[in-house]
Amino acid sequence: MQKRYIIPIVYILFLMLPIYWLIAMSFKTTGEILSGFSLFPQTWTFDNYRVIFTDPTWYWGYFNSIAYVTLNTVISIAVALPAAYAFSRYRFLGDKQLFFWLLTNRMAPAAVFALPFFQLYSAVGLFDTYLAVALAHALFNVPLAVWILEGFMSGVPKELDETAYVDGYSFPRFFFKIFLPNIKAGVGVAAFFCFMFSWVELLLAKTLTAVYAKPIAATMTKTASSAGYELGLLAAAGVLTIIPGAIVIWFVRNYIAKGFAMGRV
Repeated sequence: MQKRYIIPIVYILFLMLPIYWLIAMSFKTTGEILSGFSLFPQTWTFDNYRVIFTDPTWYWGYFNSIAYVTLNTVISIAVALPAAYAFSRYRFLGDKQLFFWLLTNRMAPAAVFALPFFQLYSAVGLFDTYLAVALAHALFNVPLAVWILEGFMSGVPKELDETAYVDGYSFPRFFFKIFLPNIKAGVGVAAFFCFMFSWVELLLAKTLTAVYAKPIAATMTKTASSAGYELGLLAAAGVLTIIPGAIVIWFVRNYIAKGFAMGRV
């Protein structure tokens, strides 16, 4: 093995170590985890996964999370696309100030908006619904998506728009058939970041739900009791929360690389 490969391999192993440890813990009992250090489970058990797949509270937590995260991603991209196009193609009074103001929403911590959202959604009957969490997360994801997409759209020559109009294309036809395919890498990158932020965010998701839309991150707090934490069950739940993110990364892996090279990522 050449020496130049040693450092990357060691670095990758270092990054993968926590994931391996989590997977190994998920096949252990809590007693074995607390008893001492071991690289491999001494007694393999699937009870932790069995609890998750048979207890409605657990598997509905995953369904709820995937539902509002997907809804948020769709809403954020749908709103960000026309907004980013306007910022990239037109100049209007206060455009730079408005663009900066959008980013300030992304800079604010989620805790600032938890109570206002809670009172607002309780008043209009949206509390404990997928839409409540999706719209709350859109406050942070739409500015991020606009920022990313505007960078990609600015890289597309304006002559493409003019040529399409001369050829008789309507704006919707031009946008979806010609313009959108040219920025599909940017759409993939923006969707990835929207999905990941909404998937890992806990405070708003927990504050705005109670029973019917309760996310898996909130369900994982059930592992705490007077006797301590059910560490094996918590590890199994953690392993399963990695899978949706890994699937999304797999589908947009090529777009992410282009995003770092071309866009505002």
